Amino acid sequence: MKLKGYLKKSFGTAMIIFFASTLVITASNPGNFEGHKFPELKYAYNALEPYIDAQTMEIHYTKHHKAYYTNFMTAAEGTDLLKTPLEQIFANISKQSATIRNNGGGFYNHNLFWENLTPTKIEIPASLKSAIEKDFGSFDAFKELFTKAAMTRFGSGWAWLSVDKNGKLFVSSTANQDNPLMDVVEERGTPVLGLDVWEHAYYLKYQNKRADYVTIFWNIIDWNVVNDRYKAAKK
Repeated sequence: MKLKGYLKKSFGTAMIIFFASTLVITASNPGNFEGHKFPELKYAYNALEPYIDAQTMEIHYTKHHKAYYTNFMTAAEGTDLLKTPLEQIFANISKQSATIRNNGGGFYNHNLFWENLTPTKIEIPASLKSAIEKDFGSFDAFKELFTKAAMTRFGSGWAWLSVDKNGKLFVSSTANQDNPLMDVVEERGTPVLGLDVWEHAYYLKYQNKRADYVTIFWNIIDWNVVNDRYKAAKK
């Protein structure tokens, strides 16, 4: 009876340890990634007017963004990349083909770009504004730095506000469809705000006046989304 009781107790302890271990593994690797999916816009094509016109929005989203997604999925077919979050792919993007780098970047960057935009004027949350003031000196200093990054990007690319590994905000720009998550860029971090400065993002309305496009961007930023990304990156 004593042996039976001991075995029963030992088995129970083992099961507790097993389930506890399983919970730890599950918590560290939640497995909630369900594959790469093309996102739906949270607003209509004309919702950002007069800042971004409906025709530009529709072409940008249905043609350019969709093409990046389709080309990425085609290039990734038959590989583990289809089961791997883009953030993990970018961490070792130097080992991937130019097709994966360009189209995976284009897919991710536009996902973030659309989420950062809103037709409703949103004030920046106090906590995010305080963090920006702490890391840049003032909000105006940040705005000037971000604008410069967007304006001085030669050719096509992006301007970014990101969080580095130490939790500090920084501004950078990348060429083509690269982003700060990629192991091929100089300034690495987690992007929380991005501005597309490819001509297809603004040419129908603003022609060659990139400065006008960059200026209107400040009217349509969803600072709540940026703040959520910032808090997640800090963790």
